[in-house]
Parts: sequence; structure tokens; C-alpha cells
Amino acid sequence: MHSIFISGAAQGIGAATAKLFYQHDYKVGIYDINQVQAQKLAQQLGPHAKAGLLDVADYQQWQHALNEFQTWAGEINILVNNAGILYSGAFEQTDIAAHHRTIDINVKGVLNGCHAALPLLKQASFARVINLSSASAIYGQPDLVSYSASKFAVRAISEGLDIEWQKYGIRVLDVMPLFVHTAMVKNMDAGTIQNMGVHLTAQDVAEQIYKQVQMKDSLFTPTHQAIGFQAKMLFFVSKISPQFLNRMANRLLAKRKTNRRIQ
Repeated sequence: MHSIFISGAAQGIGAATAKLFYQHDYKVGIYDINQVQAQKLAQQLGPHAKAGLLDVADYQQWQHALNEFQTWAGEINILVNNAGILYSGAFEQTDIAAHHRTIDINVKGVLNGCHAALPLLKQASFARVINLSSASAIYGQPDLVSYSASKFAVRAISEGLDIEWQKYGIRVLDVMPLFVHTAMVKNMDAGTIQNMGVHLTAQDVAEQIYKQVQMKDSLFTPTHQAIGFQAKMLFFVSKISPQFLNRMANRLLAKRKTNRRIQ
């Protein structure tokens, strides 16, 4: 029985991923800063689920959580770096501490997870890493600057490690959804979400993560996988359009219709 370790797994995309992989007979690690909610989910799923505490910005907590899970599961086959936060609104009106926290969790959290997990992944019979990037990593997003920057970093981490860890037989892939119906987008203050809407569910993303894990490794296995029609179109167009058109398109998409927020 293979195992999967998921950060930020107590709710949203992480919880949907935990449920889906449990249904496919994986041993599931549900690790989150909200340990109580993680424990509740593990109890709901059954004996092949284990919950624990994890602040992804804390490297020592990563080491403890991964070693704890490996001891319980036997080996770690899949690492999903899912934990993340989002602050929206005008850059200068967002407290600098919020920008720093975005980097601490969304970027340092992924670096910590990959670095701490590698010795354990190398011991596994099969290993793969799936990082949660975003369609916000296609082009820098106004009103989401630090979040967008953090997801560009995740995209770069995935690309670099996917090449570097080839020597270990470990693929490092990412998924790039647009906006997803989770608590993260509530009260979101950005023109892009007003204009494009929210069309993806956590289950949509979980199913793509499962496909990424099941995908056979080949020269043509993509490192990045956009999720949903909108994200796929944006990703494709960004590759073939000149920079000024990409900038113009993103400027139009970010133009606010009203001052309302997404509830």
C-alpha cells in the first residue's frame, strides 16, 4: 500500500486530496497547523489515515512530522506541498507582515517540505512530489502580488527539482488551478476574481493531483498542469503572445467592475 503525505490537509484542497487518495487505498498523512481539524478528518476516514501538527514554515516540525509518518506508514511515496495562504488587495495597503507571511508559508514551506522529505523519498520504492502552484504564476497579478510571486517561486522550484532529482528517479510536478471554491477566496479583494469567477472545486484539483501521481514517467510528462479551461487557455496563450499583449490582457482582467469582494 503506497502512502501520501499532505501539508495543509485539514480543509479545502488538502482535505479533498486526502479523501480521494484514501478511497484509492493509500495510507494518508493529514498534517496541518490546525491539528484538531486534521484529527477529525483522519478519524472520519479510518485506520489508514494519520493526522499530525505541521507549521510548514518550521523546518524542525517538517522533520518530526515526516519521520513520524514514515514510521507509521512504512515509507513515503507521495509528498503534496499544499499548504498556502492568500492576501488580496492593493500592494501598499497590505501590511508588510502579511507579504512576509505569504513568502514564509507559500515558498519557504515548499522548500522546507522538499528538503526535509528527500532522504525519505529516496528510500521509497516509488516517489513523486506534487506542488500546488497556481494560474497566478502565469503572469504577475495585481492585487495579488505577493501571492502571485510565491506561486512563481513554486513553479521555479518544481522545474528545477524536476530536473535535479531525475538522478533519484523522483519527478517533481505541480498543478496550476485558477480560483477554487475554498475558504481562501472568501472576501477576496481582486478584480481578476470578479471578472473570471470561481469555477473549480477542491475535488477538481484533487482529481488532477491523483492523475499526476498515476501518470507514467516519460520525456513528455509535463512538469506543469493547468487545471480548468480558463487556466489552460491562459497558460497556452502566455507562451505564444508577446509580453505587451500578456500585460494588456492581465490589466483588463484585473480591472474592477465594482468595489465588491467575493463572499
